[in-house]
Amino acid sequence: QVQLVESGGGLVQPGGSLRLSCAASGNIFSVSGMAWYRQAPGKQRDLVARITSSSTNYADSVKGRFTISRDNAKNTVFLQMNSLKPEDTAVYYCNAQIRRIGGIPLENYWGQGTQVTVSS
Repeated sequence: QVQLVESGGGLVQPGGSLRLSCAASGNIFSVSGMAWYRQAPGKQRDLVARITSSSTNYADSVKGRFTISRDNAKNTVFLQMNSLKPEDTAVYYCNAQIRRIGGIPLENYWGQGTQVTVSS
């Protein structure tokens, strides 16, 4: 069994910063791509940032403000969010492609989500 557990969300004023963390645990053999998505009320879930062993990519709306990084030894991905805007308000979800112990093919996993609210 594999779990993704997120932390770091909360309420912040416009222009402020937050750092999200997501740790994968369980019977993990390897972790491939890791990513952050977000979903605002009444909207679809959209990709915010993704990181692999060789690249990172970002949604245009967060380029220059958000930074994704990972600690491979701890199977953890981070999202540093600076210069936050009210339109960044959403539930943020961690996503990872994980191969479990036992030769099982890559599977897609989601965290439970963490609320980020940007408001004065």
